[in-house]
Amino acid sequence: MPSEALPVGAIVIPGTDLTWTATRSSGPGGQNVNKVSSRVELRFDLEGTTALGPAAKNRLRVLAKGYLDADGRILIRSERTRDRQQNLEDAREKLRELVARALVVPKKRRPTKPSKGAQARRVDDKRRQGVKKRDRQGSDAS
Repeated sequence: MPSEALPVGAIVIPGTDLTWTATRSSGPGGQNVNKVSSRVELRFDLEGTTALGPAAKNRLRVLAKGYLDADGRILIRSERTRDRQQNLEDAREKLRELVARALVVPKKRRPTKPSKGAQARRVDDKRRQGVKKRDRQGSDAS
């Protein structure tokens, strides 16, 4: 079934990129467990969406590595409650968090060097440590 649009920060994922199905949940539930389809499987068409740019898609692909199916869609399951609508909202929230994490552009690392003072302190500490170890060695008086 198509889903409604999912707002994530400044972007909105269109409902046409989201589909969900309900299946029977595992676990306790008594007589209800074999009759009611309360587990929700939400699929997001990562490859076909136009809501995300190529860089965000790549970051999302890496973040959702364990959720990708063979067709390049992200599959999120939820069976937290016995209510189908609550499970759908839970799955949508999981997807929202995942996409929000992918939208954050990582800072570029700027390579730095230790300062001259830090280099001098390091060399001085190494020299002192060597002197300390040399003083510990007894002279061979054989």
